[in-house]
Amino acid sequence: MPFIDSKVTISLAPEQKDELKIQLGRAISLLGKPESFLMIGFDDNYDLYMGGTKLDMGAYIAVSMFGNSSSSAYENMTAELCRIFEDVLNIPPKNIYITYSPIEHWGWSGHNL
Repeated sequence: MPFIDSKVTISLAPEQKDELKIQLGRAISLLGKPESFLMIGFDDNYDLYMGGTKLDMGAYIAVSMFGNSSSSAYENMTAELCRIFEDVLNIPPKNIYITYSPIEHWGWSGHNL
């Protein structure tokens, strides 16, 4: 039950959203999760500030998932998320923040897991 939510400072074309969806679907396996349960959200044209300066090219990515993963898996996922957002959107890794939130209780389809 993973959810990857991203906020980016640029406008996203439908083709970019599709490419991100494909690559994020592959990347989620790094955390031991299947793409079949992955939900993805995009929030573009979002104002982000780092160190008091507005970013022209920046991203905040939040990964929530049912359960937990290892430190090395999170490290690998961070590297992959930075690669994806740089390759698809030209956002430099130094302007990307990523958070991970393991969730103990997750609701879906009228029930909690």
